[in-house]
Amino acid sequence: MDRHGAASTPMIYLDYQATTPLAPEAFDAMVPLLRDQFANPHSAHRLGRAAAAQVEVARDAVARLLPPGGQLLFTSGATEALNIAIQGAPPGGIVTIATEHAAVLDTADAMGRAGRDVTVLPVGADGLVDLEAAARVIVPGVALVVAMLVNNEIGVIQPVAALADLAHSAGALFLCDAVQGYGRVPIPPACDMIAISAHKIHGPKGVGALWLRDGVRPAPLIHGGGQEGGLRSGTLSPALCAGFGVAARLMRERAGSDRAHVESLAALARTFFADWTLNGSDTHRYPGNLNLRRNGIDRARLLSDCRNVAFSLGSACASGSGRPSHVLRALGLSDGHARASVRIGFGRYTSRDEMERAAILLNEAAAAQAAP
Repeated sequence: MDRHGAASTPMIYLDYQATTPLAPEAFDAMVPLLRDQFANPHSAHRLGRAAAAQVEVARDAVARLLPPGGQLLFTSGATEALNIAIQGAPPGGIVTIATEHAAVLDTADAMGRAGRDVTVLPVGADGLVDLEAAARVIVPGVALVVAMLVNNEIGVIQPVAALADLAHSAGALFLCDAVQGYGRVPIPPACDMIAISAHKIHGPKGVGALWLRDGVRPAPLIHGGGQEGGLRSGTLSPALCAGFGVAARLMRERAGSDRAHVESLAALARTFFADWTLNGSDTHRYPGNLNLRRNGIDRARLLSDCRNVAFSLGSACASGSGRPSHVLRALGLSDGHARASVRIGFGRYTSRDEMERAAILLNEAAAAQAAP
């Protein structure tokens, strides 16, 4: 009930790329570790060892969705994981893509200002990088190639395996930002470093991980106790790690049903939004992310008119900037087209009824804007 005693209209959540609803099973796993089993997992006494054991169970669960032959380090999130990998990479050039997350582009830019040679590859109108253009710049002297598996704004899947092969041919390491793809899209085994985040897979916020292939060891970003493999310092939260582990286990166990559900919702959405244009590749994409454009609409007004639908105007990390999306501009869209685009993201806990009701609300609001 609202403050006037009327029944509140339930929100429809369609912003899965920003964050996902916490799985009830992950919440249940975290509560005892927050409330009762509070020991420091780095302490040598029995309670500390018990907490450490919970961390290791979680580490194993998270690693089972990653390639074999590597080490998993827990971090505060994917941003920290990406910074460790990029800033700690061996000396040499860095090659990345114009549609990467700000955690990659801003870090690469900072490395460029510090004297590193940084190349940012363009993408085509479909959001995909040109592998021939990539081959021309991924040459000896490049130390690191960075690419996102599934784009957070437009859902496009980059040719990560081919980019990793180009990196290795040039003697470079390959870093994959797998935040949006982990547990949903197979991660090519050729990666040397992989960054992931718990809250994108129905886990808690505040924990992520960096996977390192055996033999790959970036320089530490911060110094202290070196609790995580001597590379990442700071006291771990067993509760956050446990929630991450359970969420990862559920992603593995429910992979087939989750995929079928998302594909069904995507097909439904494409019929409901037939008057909208899809931004990015129609085929090389994760189906639970639809970035849609309806020319002439004001998306900020659309968000205000559809207050009971939680959808996105772009990356949550840059939504307050007021600038058109760098991803949509990289596709060649005008500022006007970018400002007429919205992202809807859905997954395990989205119902068909919610998708239909959201589509009705969005279409009615868009039509009202177009009316004379």
